Amino acid sequence: MREAFHEQLDSIFSDLAEICQEVETAVRHATRALLDGDAEVAEQVIAADANIDAARERVEDTAFSLLSLQQPVAGDLRVVVSALRMVSELERMGDLSVHVAKIARLRVPDLAVPREARPTIARMGEVAEDMVRRVASVIVEKDVEAAIELGRDDEEMDQLRRGSFAQLLGEDWEHGVESAVDIALLGRYYERIADHAVSVANRVVFAVTGRYPVAQEA
Repeated sequence: MREAFHEQLDSIFSDLAEICQEVETAVRHATRALLDGDAEVAEQVIAADANIDAARERVEDTAFSLLSLQQPVAGDLRVVVSALRMVSELERMGDLSVHVAKIARLRVPDLAVPREARPTIARMGEVAEDMVRRVASVIVEKDVEAAIELGRDDEEMDQLRRGSFAQLLGEDWEHGVESAVDIALLGRYYERIADHAVSVANRVVFAVTGRYPVAQEA
């Protein structure tokens, strides 16, 4: 019985890693749609979000089944509850990718990102994608050290966000309020994807060790 229980626990983490891969694809394609002004790719991101939503439901169903039928205790209960919280955050990361894609679609045939802001936004997309990719590995390996390192590396995204604000608030910004709002929202969306990635990594640490990284305990 316990062996079957732990097999189901392992399957939950495998499902979480697969959702990460779908989110990674969503982030990559949303950024591409944004920078290329590609409405078709944007629509693909928006449509594919249904798959992430369905995957979340499957993970939740499995987790609730384990809670009700197996009555896990101590460490096992901690893992199940952590998984439920992780899948919610992963779904939110998918939703944020959809928000990026919708801005891209809204501005077609024009580009939502002015030339001056493209390097910053492009790098934000790269950092977000990389963090999601690394979270998948953290989940599969239950790698506490890699999870903690991911949290430390979030600083680059914060710096990029501050840089984007400095650009759109500068006296030489010539692209109007609408474009400034787009850039502000995009910066927020990418920053939140990174924040959720760190949160998922921290929950892996908690599932494995019973403690959050020190910075998360305040």
